[in-house]
Amino acid sequence: MELLKLKAVYQRGINMPPIAALFLLLLCGCRSNTDTLPFYNTADFTAEWISKSDPAYANIHTIDNFALQNQLGHGINKDSLTGHVYVANFFFSTCPSICPVMMSNLQQVSHQFADNPEVKLVSFSVMPWRDDVKQLHDYASIHHINNNQWYLLTGNQNQIYNLGRRSYFSEKKAGLGKDNSAFLHTESMLLIDKKSRIRGIYTATDTGQIKRVIADIYILLKEK
Repeated sequence: MELLKLKAVYQRGINMPPIAALFLLLLCGCRSNTDTLPFYNTADFTAEWISKSDPAYANIHTIDNFALQNQLGHGINKDSLTGHVYVANFFFSTCPSICPVMMSNLQQVSHQFADNPEVKLVSFSVMPWRDDVKQLHDYASIHHINNNQWYLLTGNQNQIYNLGRRSYFSEKKAGLGKDNSAFLHTESMLLIDKKSRIRGIYTATDTGQIKRVIADIYILLKEK
């Protein structure tokens, strides 16, 4: 089996007999400073390890540009996040089901990197017609969100939905076939590197996945 495939198996945490696990550790090494995360170029989230010397490196999928407002009324776009590692998710302020769990879990990420200006969180409202700047500002105040680190974004619905489905792939392959009249609702969170490339997808309602994304952020912060 190729080394990259072994790393993929290892990172997904598949259970295996101790001898096989030891073999993997010898080949791949434990999680260390030399670990790398894959790139995700398509909505089926096939993990790809692409070296800088590979011609495909220049064509890695990146997040499209956008122009939205955060809870302070400040304009936020793709360039605002370039040079930062960030976690993106999609929510709405009055959501009674998965959103409170997602946002509570993401607070763990916020607290872990509270003193690191290289790390951001970005939550796109999927009900921007209701979640205007004031609504998001009030939400941030109630939930003690760090406005300098965590952006709650509102703006044009079509722009947000296109970003969510066709740029962040937040609904995976199923989202590609939907138009913007279909409500965007997902518990996915995406890890984006300093060059706007997708490096991980996780379930934001799963506390175990929160631990994973925190560990993976540390890996990206060391990446050159």
